[in-house]
Amino acid sequence: MMKLPLALAALTLAAAPALAQNVVRLGSEGAYPPYNFINDANQLDGFERELGDALCERAQLTCEWVITDWDSIIPNLTAGNFDAILAGMNITDERRQVISFSDAYTPPAASSYAALEEDADIENGVVAVQVSTVQASYVAQTGATLLEFATPDETVAAVRNGEADAVFADRDFLVPIVEESGGEFVFVGEDVQLGEGIGIGLRQSDEELRETFNTAIASMKEDGTLNEMIIKWFGPNALTFD
Repeated sequence: MMKLPLALAALTLAAAPALAQNVVRLGSEGAYPPYNFINDANQLDGFERELGDALCERAQLTCEWVITDWDSIIPNLTAGNFDAILAGMNITDERRQVISFSDAYTPPAASSYAALEEDADIENGVVAVQVSTVQASYVAQTGATLLEFATPDETVAAVRNGEADAVFADRDFLVPIVEESGGEFVFVGEDVQLGEGIGIGLRQSDEELRETFNTAIASMKEDGTLNEMIIKWFGPNALTFD
């Protein structure tokens, strides 16, 4: 009995301009540190939480954060359950067929393999990745066996329990895991450049909101605050904007 009203409400919500009431709902995963994670106070935290709040302040928008699973994050955006994605999402042509992107708020970052052994077989072995990522698309084109999981933590656990020979993910995600593992994990092979940088995902119809975010991103690049934020969360060796 409730399916029809809910469907109609979702359609109405999706059609409403994101800036109509000056409130923008930002969708994030909360499970991909340091980009986004849930802290000890059970609050969304990380680089993208700080960035999203700063962008909304500059654009004089009110932010409301929505936590959602990664594998449903694009369908939830297009359905109108929130207005923008800040979730470590790389800009790719494949995703542009469904959604649009703001200008990148990080430069193109490296993806890396991590394993328990330096001689782990990343070319023909089993490689764990998070589902629906640029890393998953890349591994699918190699000779390795692709093993996909819903969350990044599960990909790391798969290596620990012997399900996979290596994990392949954003290097920024893997660095603290390797460094804090006490030698359990090591980087394997060469880094791989994927995507065009990370941007805000938006509905293709929300051109005004995209331009509003682009203006705020440009201002943070120009005054250096975006680079400062990148270094704060990813360290002094992180790639920054010229």
